[in-house]
Amino acid sequence: MLSGWFKIPLWQRVIGALILGVLVGFFVLKEDAASIKIIGDIFIGFIKMLVVPLIFFSLVAGVASIGDIRKLGSVGWRALLLFVVSGQIAVWLGLALGSGAVNLGLFPSKEELGTPTVPTPEPNETTFNDMILGMIPQSPVQVMADVNVLPLIVFSLLLGIGILMAKEEGEPVLKIFESGSVVMQKVTMIVMELTPFGVFALMAWVAGTLGLDALKALSWLVVLNYLGCLLIIGVIYSSMIKFIARLPVIDFFRGIIDAIAVSYSTASSNATLPVTLRCARRNLGVSNSVASFVVSLGATINMNGTAMYLGLATLFGASIYGVPLSWGDYFLISILGTLGAVGAAGIPGAGLIMMALVFGAVGVPLETIAFVAGVDRIMDMMRTTTNVSGDAAVATTVASLTGEIDKEEMISADDV
Repeated sequence: MLSGWFKIPLWQRVIGALILGVLVGFFVLKEDAASIKIIGDIFIGFIKMLVVPLIFFSLVAGVASIGDIRKLGSVGWRALLLFVVSGQIAVWLGLALGSGAVNLGLFPSKEELGTPTVPTPEPNETTFNDMILGMIPQSPVQVMADVNVLPLIVFSLLLGIGILMAKEEGEPVLKIFESGSVVMQKVTMIVMELTPFGVFALMAWVAGTLGLDALKALSWLVVLNYLGCLLIIGVIYSSMIKFIARLPVIDFFRGIIDAIAVSYSTASSNATLPVTLRCARRNLGVSNSVASFVVSLGATINMNGTAMYLGLATLFGASIYGVPLSWGDYFLISILGTLGAVGAAGIPGAGLIMMALVFGAVGVPLETIAFVAGVDRIMDMMRTTTNVSGDAAVATTVASLTGEIDKEEMISADDV
């Protein structure tokens, strides 16, 4: 029986748990649904556990994976620039969609939803100098213990750059972080196996305690997640291919259709990597050297769908828990959304872990994760498709700019 359970794809188990949880919450538990929330709280607790080690190992390994600073030549700096700029556009798009949803009443307020009050730290008057000083990891160990994410990210970036600068002497340390990153991804996959049980309990709690308004808000979150991802693919990536690479957009998307199908079904950038590489080389005509470097780098640091979602989900949590956000908070979300996406593992469910990072930094209660966990897998599939499409778009654009592409092969991709 246990083997039969694991033979069912995880996403199917999650969807089944979501539907069953809603039905049980509405028709069986009703007002007593809070009694089952402890199972969901255990699941969220495991997610919180993963934040610091996953960010630390993944971010250091991601920066150090460049391998040699000299690689940041004509190919490397263009790829990094496109990844960073598109990531910033993506997270601000998420914030814009979230703000619009709040203003239109698509995300209910705390009073409308009757959300239970969650104690949050009292806001302090923070000057610009205080914010800059707060980014300096004076004690990395204390930073990790306090889950103080911004200085943790700064320390991780510096450590990754230090490994790069150390060259051969830094290779043993790099192997440790690469191994640590792989191990933490495996641990994350173990935790993700708890998702159906956590989703069942959390959706039963949401449906039974907060009713249809909460489910309606979640449905809007799913719709806006798909809209944001489609805008990234249809506007940002298409513009990149048409106006920077100066290549036909239709031929580009025809060439990556296999990668799109695999990424949507698996919700894993890592699992899709071999397919993305094959599409870039065979269907898009990208040279082996550019495809290997850019697509592999993108699978590690390019998570535009996740970045957009982090901005959107933060506005969702701020709305339902009544947390006011300033422009300074928006700016912090944009930075953490981009850098947090860099540290996100290319496996299903990584977005939930990154949420804990961003929410904690701007005072949005982590209990928000309990709301969105039930529908996260549905959204994760589209976010992964966005991420993988971005890897291929940047690889194709960089190859075109550096003359490392066979344009005739790309145009004839439909014959492959």
